[in-house]
Amino acid sequence: MPLRVPTLALFALLIPLAAPVLAQSPASAPAEVERAGSLQERQSPEETGRLLRAQVLLARARFSPGEIDGVEGSNQARALRGFQAARDLPETGELDADTWKALNADDAPVLVEHALTDEDLGGPYVDVPDGMMAKSELDRLGYASAWEALGERFHASPDLLRFLNPRVEPRAGNRMRVPNVRDLPPLGTAARVVVSESAATLTLFDAQDRLMAQFPVTSGSEHDPLPIGEWRIEAVVHDPTYHYNPELFHSAPASDRKATLQPGPNNPVGPIWIDLSKPHYGIHGTPEPRDVGKTASNGCVRLTNWDALIVAEAVEVGTPVIMRQ
Repeated sequence: MPLRVPTLALFALLIPLAAPVLAQSPASAPAEVERAGSLQERQSPEETGRLLRAQVLLARARFSPGEIDGVEGSNQARALRGFQAARDLPETGELDADTWKALNADDAPVLVEHALTDEDLGGPYVDVPDGMMAKSELDRLGYASAWEALGERFHASPDLLRFLNPRVEPRAGNRMRVPNVRDLPPLGTAARVVVSESAATLTLFDAQDRLMAQFPVTSGSEHDPLPIGEWRIEAVVHDPTYHYNPELFHSAPASDRKATLQPGPNNPVGPIWIDLSKPHYGIHGTPEPRDVGKTASNGCVRLTNWDALIVAEAVEVGTPVIMRQ
């Protein structure tokens, strides 16, 4: 079905904001948009548009807000502080006037209209069970739905994509509005990786010690703390299998046994495993992007799948990885 774009406040974000004044918008939105989903129920279209614009521009500037959802949260604040520090602005984590001015230096459209392809839709889909033993019985841990695949494709919450496209079915050939975060120039090769437990970030630096990119991470827990120190990258494995050992997990059911889980985006480490010189530790993706930076891990460094893939492209065997508190 062709995309019919509603006239609503959200799409005013396609015009750069003149901070601190918000873009002008109609007084009301169509009823079907107002009922579009949880994002709309939690805040106004104007606020969603404002935050969505900031998150897309941060992602384009290589200060990842994690899952783009148009809702204010801790990962957005982390990205803003990193962006502000890199631009010699006060590190407030807030969308103040000077920060908007710096963000709006990128005048690319925040949303683009995209014709869906079979590759975007990521099928065939699987019913992904909860337990490790049940997961180990699947031939591949693929996407559970087209909306999940599209969320990963465009670095966004599936709820946000539904909100932006309330009358569009996820089928090849249909056109959708999506965040403009793909086809960015490659980062180049990083000289070192720094993981900060307190900041919950992973940063990449080049050979001149310039900051290349920042990503939110989950790193360590009370039982499995982040291994503080300097390590190095031993291997970068795409589409990895996952070797589950319940002896390494404090919360594993007593009935669990060792098992191998097949590759896929819903594999426990997602589509990438960056192996470290510290045994059993790595940098990897996750099947739960909305939890990155907000929950504990088993000692490893967890990113969204798309951020993990970006990091994998920028590092190589031997790259130092500094882990600090």
